Amino acid sequence: MTCVSQFRWTSASGTDVGRVRERNEDACLDLPERGIWAVADGMGGHAVGDFASRAVVDALAALPAPAVFDEAVANARQAIQSVNQLLIEQALRMKVRVIGSTVVMLLACERRCACLWAGDSRLYLFRGGHLKQLSRDHSQVERLKARGLITAEEARHHPAHNTITRAVGAAATLDLEQLTLEIGDGDVFLLCSDGLSNEVEDAQIADTLAAMTDPAQAAQALLALALGNGGRDNVSVVVIRAEDIAGGSDMTLLNPEV
Repeated sequence: MTCVSQFRWTSASGTDVGRVRERNEDACLDLPERGIWAVADGMGGHAVGDFASRAVVDALAALPAPAVFDEAVANARQAIQSVNQLLIEQALRMKVRVIGSTVVMLLACERRCACLWAGDSRLYLFRGGHLKQLSRDHSQVERLKARGLITAEEARHHPAHNTITRAVGAAATLDLEQLTLEIGDGDVFLLCSDGLSNEVEDAQIADTLAAMTDPAQAAQALLALALGNGGRDNVSVVVIRAEDIAGGSDMTLLNPEV
């Protein structure tokens, strides 16, 4: 017996090197038939950033089919922790300071889904015409915002806006943040790297998702927006839509864990 979602999932992903960078160090995972999606944004340069992001998504793609929701989440956590150790060991072998990657992943099972993340790649939920950022950036500017030292607008242009405080491979102990929620009929989820969120305002993202005819069209439209607004970084998106086969349900946040 495997963990079966009670929803019909459709999704699409896209990634682009952008208009400035020479390498694409982002990676996406888009497996609607298994209820697993992810975006990873690698760091380290000299080809190790794309190694890191690919290691993250490959480990998640290789997850065994779980029987229950809690097992699915535990397996995903273990897979990311294993990659954390792998990247630390690889950095030692290559004699570089860090080989790392952000990760944001969504895992669906039964009527629930879980998000695990580290870094500033994001998960958004578009429901009932409203866009909500569900993940919380692990970044220096987010800390400054939380302390009331800078505004949201100042954060967008702050010199440290690309400085993250948590990533796979950055430290021996990886503190993955988790959010669990009930899925609602018609929910649209968006996973993205900061190449989207740094270039495209939330209002533009919401308008794009509201107008979408299918996830593939929305994913391409979001990539085009990021490139049109400058494309100063690699940009990756995964757009996911849930259709309740049995009938609607209301979203309820279940026990966010830090």
